[in-house]
Amino acid sequence: MDRVTATSDELIVLLDDDGTAIGTMPKPLVHHGETPLHRAFSAYLFDDAGRLLVTRRAEVKQTFPGMWTNTVCGHPGPGEDDGAAIARRAAFELGLQVDDLRAALPGYRYRAEFRGVVENEVCPVYLGRFGGTPAPDPGEVGDWALLDWADFRRRQETDAGDAWSPWCREQARLIEEAGLVPVG
Repeated sequence: MDRVTATSDELIVLLDDDGTAIGTMPKPLVHHGETPLHRAFSAYLFDDAGRLLVTRRAEVKQTFPGMWTNTVCGHPGPGEDDGAAIARRAAFELGLQVDDLRAALPGYRYRAEFRGVVENEVCPVYLGRFGGTPAPDPGEVGDWALLDWADFRRRQETDAGDAWSPWCREQARLIEEAGLVPVG
């Protein structure tokens, strides 16, 4: 699969408190100490054996560098649906195809801060499958692992401090509470 390229002129969709689009902003200008509310997504992608692909964010990332997180996160562009955005980011960040995508937590919203940079997102969460072998873009992904769900959750509980992104910790708990993955 050819790697999809990202552009520096990527636009982020800004939202009001009701989740209605109110404009756009170039991605490099969005994340800072007073990040405006904007659209995003999180995807948890599994292989054919049922193992979750987790990634460690590259150290050069502006937001939450070096933290382990779910498979892929990102921002749909203006007029782009979440499924297309997830496929675009999975191809760009990991060289992967996405299959069987389904909404898990469609109304998820969060705010988190790390080292003075804030995430402030309406961020639907999806479950799906991936095809291919991960070939990470080093500017996006520092490492990756395939874990069964129990091992994933155990690592989140035992890894110290800021090893895992705060959204991934919360989303994993909510996914379990909704009965969307086998637990134990």
